[in-house]
Amino acid sequence: MFGHEAAGEIVEVGDGVGFEVGTSVVVTLVRSCGECHRCQCGAEVACSAEFALDGRSPLTDAEGTPVGHGMRTGAFAEEVVVHASQIVPIDGDVPADSASLLACGVLTGVGAVVNTAQVEPGSTVVVLGCGGVGLNVVQGAAIAKAAAIVAVDLHPGKLELARRLGATHTHDLSDGPVDDLVRSLTDGEMAHYVFVATGAPAALASAGALVGTMGAVVIVGMPATGVAGSFDPSTLAGNNQRILGSKMGTSVIARDIPALLQRYHDGELELDRLISKRFRLEQINDAMDEVRSGAALRNVVVFD
Repeated sequence: MFGHEAAGEIVEVGDGVGFEVGTSVVVTLVRSCGECHRCQCGAEVACSAEFALDGRSPLTDAEGTPVGHGMRTGAFAEEVVVHASQIVPIDGDVPADSASLLACGVLTGVGAVVNTAQVEPGSTVVVLGCGGVGLNVVQGAAIAKAAAIVAVDLHPGKLELARRLGATHTHDLSDGPVDDLVRSLTDGEMAHYVFVATGAPAALASAGALVGTMGAVVIVGMPATGVAGSFDPSTLAGNNQRILGSKMGTSVIARDIPALLQRYHDGELELDRLISKRFRLEQINDAMDEVRSGAALRNVVVFD
C-alpha cells in the first residue's frame, strides 16, 4: 500500500550523497543509519536512529499543508524524496516495473526463508497465503532447496502460480484444513517451517498445528492492528519449537537486492509474472480495488 515499492532513476541528490544523477535504483522503505547497535549487528531493518524525514514529511499539498510520507516512500508519484540509505543501484536494463517488486514483496518473502529462518535443503515448508509476499516465500523455499513446499490459499489462480514458482503441493482452503496433507507428506512429523504470509487471524491460529518437533513458525504477514495470537508454551518448549518474526525478510538491502537481481538474470527468480496488471496514475483507484478484492498479486502504477 501507499506506493512503498518503487524503482526509477535518480534526478537530484543532496549534499554529500554518494550517488549520481541518472543512476537506476530500487527504492525501499528500509531507512538505516549504519551506525546504531542494530545496524552494526546487520539488522538494518530494525535501525533505531531517528531521521529528519521521520519527523517532517517532504510532501505538501497545494496549500502547503504537510502530506503523509506513505511508508517512508510515497511512491504513488512521479518523483519521490527518500534518504540515501533507502536506495540500491541496479542495472539500467532491468524493467523498472519488475525491479520495483524487489523493494518489498520479493525481498521480504525470499528473505524470510533465506535470512530469518535459514531453511535447510531437504526441509518441509508450508506457506500460508500466496499473495505478493507468500509467493516469494515459495520462491525462497525453492532457492533453499526445500524438499516439499506446500502452498495454501483460497484463490486457485494464486495456487497455480505457486506451482510454477516452485511449490511441490498446493491446497485450496475451501476444501478444508491442510493438516492431513502435511501429515501425509511428513509421516506424521509435520513441517519443519510454517510461514504465515498473510494477516488473516485464521492463518495465524492454524500455524502451530502444522509445525513439527524442532520446527519454526515464521510470521511474515502483517495483521490488522489489534489482532493477537496465542500459543501453548508447554508444547513450544517440549517440542523445541520456535516462533520467528520477519520484518522485510531481515534483509540488508545493499547485499540482498543485487543478489536477487542476479538470480533474476540467471532465471532462478521470477519477477515479471508477479505483476498482475499495470495502471496509469489516474487509474489508481481501480488498481487498489483489485488488490482489496484479493484477485491481484502486485498491481503496478507506471509513469512515462
